[in-house]
Amino acid sequence: MKYLGIKPQKIRVGVFDFTGCEGCQLQLANKEDSLLDFLSLLEVVNFREVSSHRGQDYDIALVEGSISRDDEIERLKDIRAQAKVLVAIGSCACFGGVNNLKNHYPLKDVVKEVYGDRHIETSEVKRVGDVVKVDMQIPGCPVSKSEVENIIVSIVTGAEVKIPKYPVCVECKQKLNTCVVDLGEICLGPITRAGCGAVCPTGKVGCLGCRGPAEDANYDSLMEILQAKGHSKAAIEERLRFFNAFSGELKNES
Repeated sequence: MKYLGIKPQKIRVGVFDFTGCEGCQLQLANKEDSLLDFLSLLEVVNFREVSSHRGQDYDIALVEGSISRDDEIERLKDIRAQAKVLVAIGSCACFGGVNNLKNHYPLKDVVKEVYGDRHIETSEVKRVGDVVKVDMQIPGCPVSKSEVENIIVSIVTGAEVKIPKYPVCVECKQKLNTCVVDLGEICLGPITRAGCGAVCPTGKVGCLGCRGPAEDANYDSLMEILQAKGHSKAAIEERLRFFNAFSGELKNES
């Protein structure tokens, strides 16, 4: 399409995976109802789940997964050097994610338990931001398809990028859900950043905190409420550690 006889320049995007399940990439690829309109704004030059093409001339890099090997560090640095904007997508990239749980145990014991006698190169899990400068983070496990689309469109068009600062509880109340804390669940909704549509509490499952802390999250109050409901401090902290999204709060507590 042309506007006043000028063909608009598409923004070039590369999508890259590191240590993770690639579920966030799958979310983007499965956005059938709006995928064509979304892609009309972009030129996808590197996205393994969508195309076999491997271009290196991208403006925006979407990076999924945590960093757990030396070769991943070097590859990530190369991606950062090329990209004008680097966006960490998903809880693994933003916080270390579920993979970060292995950092709580001696590495040799983890390797022995998981791989036996096979030689596997692995190291402590790092967030993308531990290795390179990250311009923006889009948390979630997996990410919200619509949120990623809206943010990328905002970057492309120069519009303001808006990520919710309020907690998941706001979205949960908007859906008129019964509070899962009253149903006996450990739920991190009161301290977790919204944007997921409260999908877990809507399914009667306590929020796992995959989107990280909401602004001005009252960690101490949630601990008091959950302990008053009969949950142990250890069980609550285990939930907080699951995605490594609340590591700052746990350090302050210890």
